[in-house]
Amino acid sequence: MADDRTAHDHTRVQEFFGARAADWDSRFPDDGPAYAAAVTAVGLRHGDAVLDAGCGTGRALEALRTAVGRAGVVLGVDLTPAMLAEARRAGRDAHGRLLVADVARLPLRARSLDAVFGAGLISHLLRPADDLRELARVVRPGGRLALFHPVGRAALAARHGREITPDDLRAEDNLRPLLAGSGWSMTLYVDEDDRFLVLATRQEGVPEG
Repeated sequence: MADDRTAHDHTRVQEFFGARAADWDSRFPDDGPAYAAAVTAVGLRHGDAVLDAGCGTGRALEALRTAVGRAGVVLGVDLTPAMLAEARRAGRDAHGRLLVADVARLPLRARSLDAVFGAGLISHLLRPADDLRELARVVRPGGRLALFHPVGRAALAARHGREITPDDLRAEDNLRPLLAGSGWSMTLYVDEDDRFLVLATRQEGVPEG
């Protein structure tokens, strides 16, 4: 029954983003500098291995490649093949390897990465605690997680004609304990009109099943 529900959830996500893939970049043409600034804030070093989780059309890949250099490893995973097809059409696969994969079941070894970057990711995690724990599994202790959006919560809610509710997963009071219970320690929380950025460090003692 759980597998059926997961398959249904995956199909729903793929249908939502697949229908929007072709014009995704044209809807947000000015986000490049915000992505680059967020990647800089992660503090990546040359030679690091980094995952862009839920990479979509790959808008962060060039900045990630610049940060880790040619000696580094850049991976981009997304559940929606159409989004990755747009990334390849834009030539962004030149900056990293693209894989169709679920962040809940990453085809990566434990502790094999130095960092994970997730733009717009947190709002689309089907099982946030489990998914964040899986991201922790593949990052070495002391490694980093960045959760980013090019606009803040209030601006994003206004864009969609909604109001922020107390149960918003991205609220600091909700996100901090969620991260802590999933193997991460929050080190930065910024929620401004022109960016949402959370940085966290991978703790010791995360299960590596």
